[in-house]
Amino acid sequence: MKIKNIITGFLLFTSLFTTAQTQVMEKPVVMIEDESRYGFAETITKLSAVIVEQGWKITTTHDLQATMKKNGKDVLPVNVIELCNPGHAFQILSVDEFRDVSAMLPCRISVYEKADGKTYISRMNAPAFAGMIGGEAGKTMVLAFNETEDMIREIIRK
Repeated sequence: MKIKNIITGFLLFTSLFTTAQTQVMEKPVVMIEDESRYGFAETITKLSAVIVEQGWKITTTHDLQATMKKNGKDVLPVNVIELCNPGHAFQILSVDEFRDVSAMLPCRISVYEKADGKTYISRMNAPAFAGMIGGEAGKTMVLAFNETEDMIREIIRK
């Protein structure tokens, strides 16, 4: 009976320790990825249109597939769209104590294909960082993130 209790206790301890270790080791969700309802080119077209319709500006689009090809590397299609809401950017850039956050500007949305032939959209999980940044800059990041999520809602599969 003692051996059975010792083994049961050991298994319980091991189970609890493993669960606690797994919870501690889980990484926070830094990037959010969703499958698009559309193909690559159509996703970029629809996303670009809704960005402009919502009053945001597309500052540039990086064609990373073309860039890699120039460097002798072949990758599946991937475009990174940089978008900006001048009002939100002003809230951060006009205050000296928030200017360090400028490294995270402008907002970026990536559209890419994977080997499964599907198109995906990814973006930074800004609210995960906003708490660490705090203040008005953090609030502005969350507001911009929420507006961006509204823009892509009709494009992604949920």
